[in-house]
Amino acid sequence: MLAVIHSRAQVGVAAPRVDVEVHLSGGLPSISIVGLPEAAVRESRDRVRAAILNAHFEFPQRRATINLAPADLPKDGGRFDLPIALGILAASGQVPSKALAGHEFLGELALSGELRRVVGVLPAVLKARRRSRVLVVPEGNAAEAGLVAGVEVRTARSLLEVCAHLRGATRLPLAADAMVAVPTAESSDRPDLAEVRGQPQARRALEIAAAGAHNLLMAGPPGTGKTMLATRLAGILPPMDEDEALESAAVRSVAGLPVDAARFRERPTRAPHHSASAAALIGGGSIPRPGEVSLAHRGVLFLDELPEFDRHVLENLREPLESGRVLISRAARQAEFPARFQLVAAMNPCPCGHLGDPSGRCRCTPDAVARYGARISGPLLDRIDLHVTVPRPPQSTLRGGEPPGESSASVRARVVEARDRALARAGKSNGLLGPREVDRDCALRDADAALLERAVERLGLSARAFHRILRVARTIADLSASARIETPHLAEAIALRRRESAS
Repeated sequence: MLAVIHSRAQVGVAAPRVDVEVHLSGGLPSISIVGLPEAAVRESRDRVRAAILNAHFEFPQRRATINLAPADLPKDGGRFDLPIALGILAASGQVPSKALAGHEFLGELALSGELRRVVGVLPAVLKARRRSRVLVVPEGNAAEAGLVAGVEVRTARSLLEVCAHLRGATRLPLAADAMVAVPTAESSDRPDLAEVRGQPQARRALEIAAAGAHNLLMAGPPGTGKTMLATRLAGILPPMDEDEALESAAVRSVAGLPVDAARFRERPTRAPHHSASAAALIGGGSIPRPGEVSLAHRGVLFLDELPEFDRHVLENLREPLESGRVLISRAARQAEFPARFQLVAAMNPCPCGHLGDPSGRCRCTPDAVARYGARISGPLLDRIDLHVTVPRPPQSTLRGGEPPGESSASVRARVVEARDRALARAGKSNGLLGPREVDRDCALRDADAALLERAVERLGLSARAFHRILRVARTIADLSASARIETPHLAEAIALRRRESAS
């Protein structure tokens, strides 16, 4: 007897199809699993046997050969427990084989026959939608599975419930029925930009960064508001559309993190500690898992105390900053994760943090300051569009001597308008424009082109920095609702790049 059950593996954020083929033949009772199973998959034979018996089915006293096809794709985790169990029951005639057609199954079995949640369900749901198949998952995965519209996902608590559904005795509940309405806007409990007092230049740089998806570096003494500003960037970014939100949620799903339907469209903010390793930041492991750059996909990656990160770790950021993806290669497998994030970094001007303070508290030697700044490589700095100094605000500002600044909602409205102009013109944010698109959309008058050439020569900037200045100038023009880049827009973009040459 032969039965074929459809399931899905997990490779990065992809969910390739796996056919679980179960063949029962004569011979001594045994279970053999082939098809590159990892340890957790090989151990499923013991879980499946106990689950079938505890669900009051008969375990066939025959030789069972289970093939996980394709044979050259490594399989890991407990996600194949449910399809293996159903294959054994179908091959032995205890559940109807015809009812399995058009279904896909995922789930780990407890010894009692209960179903436990598995990681990486969301990519499998997206694939099932493309194939127009019914996906059956554990009840513990209902929250993330119900986020995807246009696909029939049913949830079960046990192997017995799945079998009753296949026999037509009952109907498994739909994952979408357990979902609450997903908000289309961001929650009101986000940190508000109005709470930041003073720092007009840094606030302006934050708005420009949000409007054009530009990377931002803030430098200044401790306690000047750098972290407050960085944590408020996500609050002025436009909410994600459905495709972006599903991409971001898929990364959380494969990382085993919960997906909150109430914050489905909020852009993520990740802030790893400066002791993070390269694998934690970029991703890795013998079975590749996403790192912080991928968990920040479509959102913000905030690196506080940037020079305190290991230089080798920081150098790993260069490729994802350019390509928007991370490719992790191992001897037996390869996985790709999306990493289109917005980098916001903060640093002190010197080891003690008080360089340039009017109080004269800094006692760092020039060599110490130079070594501190050299912890960040030139190529990495070159990939950061905006460089802004955040000075210590006067005491009168902290005491409330000035009116509060604009709220995040007000700034977000301008950001959304500027992004809409960029999308209508190029189909993407200005920070993602390629060389040809820069030539087309960031054209300058002759006098402005000469100004930019003099600035690049005087500041010693690279060709990459040249194009990044043009992209920032285009964003500033969009914020001003200007059809072309004017001299004030270009001058402001150059000024927001000058700190790099000073460092």
